Amino acid sequence: MRVAINGFGRIGRSFFRCALRRENYLNDFEIVAVNDLADSKTLAYLLKYDSVHGKLNANIQSAGGNLLINGRIVKFTSEKDPSKLLWAREEIDVVVESTGFFTDRKMCKLHLDAGAEKVLITAPATNPDIT
Repeated sequence: MRVAINGFGRIGRSFFRCALRRENYLNDFEIVAVNDLADSKTLAYLLKYDSVHGKLNANIQSAGGNLLINGRIVKFTSEKDPSKLLWAREEIDVVVESTGFFTDRKMCKLHLDAGAEKVLITAPATNPDIT
């Protein structure tokens, strides 16, 4: 399963950290894209060094505007409008929506229209349903 994270704040980074710790991470699913308005260099640092969870035991860098995690490229974008994200091209199965802004079906539909098959909202949702 190919996963993208939209919003790489505390929740998005925590999701990524948990994913990396899973024994079957690359077999079950892989995070292949991250979208956030901050730059990739800052977010690579924040992923590696967390004030609550400590230093992550992984090789994390910003490389060519993308994230490089344990030698694997994670595509990085800074797009404010989810309808402009290239989820279809990246063959995204699930978007982890962790911005806190897109919390209803209408707003999450922007991810679906961009090519994602499903959206997982990490904040309290308004009229949630199963996508």
